[in-house]
Amino acid sequence: MTEISGDTAGGFEAVAEAFEHNFDEHDEVGAACCVYVGGEPVVDLWGGTADKVSGRPWERDTLQLHFSTTKGVAAICAAMLYQRGMLDYAAPVALYWPDFAGGGKEQVTVAHCLSHQAGLAAVDADLTLDDLCAVEPVLRALEAQEPLWEPGTANGYHAITYGWIVGEIVRRIDGRSLGRFLADEVAGPLGAESYIGLPESEEPRVTTLLNAPPPATQEELELMMAVMGPGTMGYRALTMDGAIPFGAPENPFNSLQVHATEMPAANGISEARGLARIYGATVGDVDGIRLIDDDTVRTVRAEHSRGPDRTLVVEGAWGMGFMLDLEVNPMLTGKSFGHPGAGGSLAFGDLENGVGFAYVMNQMGGGIAGDPRATGLVEAVRSCL
Repeated sequence: MTEISGDTAGGFEAVAEAFEHNFDEHDEVGAACCVYVGGEPVVDLWGGTADKVSGRPWERDTLQLHFSTTKGVAAICAAMLYQRGMLDYAAPVALYWPDFAGGGKEQVTVAHCLSHQAGLAAVDADLTLDDLCAVEPVLRALEAQEPLWEPGTANGYHAITYGWIVGEIVRRIDGRSLGRFLADEVAGPLGAESYIGLPESEEPRVTTLLNAPPPATQEELELMMAVMGPGTMGYRALTMDGAIPFGAPENPFNSLQVHATEMPAANGISEARGLARIYGATVGDVDGIRLIDDDTVRTVRAEHSRGPDRTLVVEGAWGMGFMLDLEVNPMLTGKSFGHPGAGGSLAFGDLENGVGFAYVMNQMGGGIAGDPRATGLVEAVRSCL
């Protein structure tokens, strides 16, 4: 029997039951789930094991790397600059970052990049993991890169490059890196534990990620090969042409090097509580703090691109940096906005219901469709509202 800790407000007991069910039926190892409604926490749960080898328990302040759930956090930072009149989604990226115009990208807009239509899901430069963590070599490669398809004509998930593009746009406008902006303007004021670029002092609180199990059926194997097989756009985008050895026994996302860099598409490290507070503050006041207003929410969640995704194969739909509610990413309602992460994590906001939701875990699942653990928790929240 897994020990589960935390609090659940009256009327939200179904979420606690779903959380416990994940350990009993879905091989959960360690996880946390937090839900804010109307600016107040109604669910704050954690349990299981943070490190399977040592047996270190998941505690209240445990931190979890959450892969692409980071993209939504980056999109919130960009939305704050949009709301302040400092960022125009329709403007060419080169207006803010002149050297980005290389390779014929003069007319590639911020919106193209945020909605995964820029044709920059991968770069042709030969980069190593050290280059990725140094960041500058990636920025130079992106500046020189010719689009892999005509921008604006198709969507293809910019699995890793998205974050460096958004991060550099933020830095060129504001002067601070995206991780610093997050710390100063979002996490700090809210008292939310969420990092892009983890301080080494916080490293002992981070869990150890566990790789996803191998495909259990021929259908799952075929889908995985369609997305990640040799020569696919998925392989190029998700591994940066092999620079990131996903699935390796020594997962690079467990390394100090990857934790410390700023990879704003994939290396966010947070408490579920921190992510839920952040999304809660996009749809209402949390302790008197509101990050973006209703009009900005409606702008960023509006569908900007939809179609068969050149990277993920399945149909995708995107707002301004947010994956929209689809079968691949089931959220609370069709108007929810947020982002899932590889392996199963999920965080989103829902304006009409005033909900900020987050779920993080260290045992990665193997599917690309909605993870049953996150889906069960979302269904439970829906039943309680």
